Amino acid sequence: MKRLQDKVAIITGGAKGIGGAMAQLFAQEGARVVAADMMELTYQADNVESYKLNVTDGAACEALFNHVKDKYGRIDVLVNNAGITKDAMTRKMTDEQWDAVIAVNLKGVFNLTRHVGPYMQAQGGGAIISISSVVGVFGNIGQANYAATKSALFGLTKTWAKEFSLKGGNVRVNAIAPGYTLTDIVKTVPQDLLDKFASMTMLGRMGEPEEIAKAALFLASDESSYITGQILQVDGGMRL
Repeated sequence: MKRLQDKVAIITGGAKGIGGAMAQLFAQEGARVVAADMMELTYQADNVESYKLNVTDGAACEALFNHVKDKYGRIDVLVNNAGITKDAMTRKMTDEQWDAVIAVNLKGVFNLTRHVGPYMQAQGGGAIISISSVVGVFGNIGQANYAATKSALFGLTKTWAKEFSLKGGNVRVNAIAPGYTLTDIVKTVPQDLLDKFASMTMLGRMGEPEEIAKAALFLASDESSYITGQILQVDGGMRL
């Protein structure tokens, strides 16, 4: 039997990169996946439904929630993956740069989870996974806004793990903090900088989107049935 057989999963930011890798892997493992993104899917996969979504729009997130529960009859997995960066040194960071990153990376996570979490609780179970970053663990120069949002996900993860387990809810809530990962955007970085990123890890290389997806598959599946409120760093042993 496949690891997510007949499960229903929502993945935000599911059009490409880590989100796309997760959507394809979850579908291969038997899930019916709704990949929500502002972009069109960059791949074709059976059992992956493309859904246009801006996570900063609270009403649109509620509409997605209603669409999935009405169409599929349940929601088993939510992966909060949508995220952006707008980097600048703090002294030069504009209000627009700060607010935009907070709106997508933090408020966007809240906008959907506020509906899906209680629904899973009433349903009797589910798994919520938020994609954070090692920047939330270590911080990073020029990324005060991004670091703030990714660190905040740790607090949300631990809080929601407690809230959504009340009254026998059996909803597991965890986060993944990926290290430098070879997405299409990262591949445009000069090779000497990529080599520097790789040298920061104990394994001496950067991660692949599929490796983050496999960690998410573990947390989404029953194999992690006794794991909740945890932050899983998938970073090759990064040393900053």
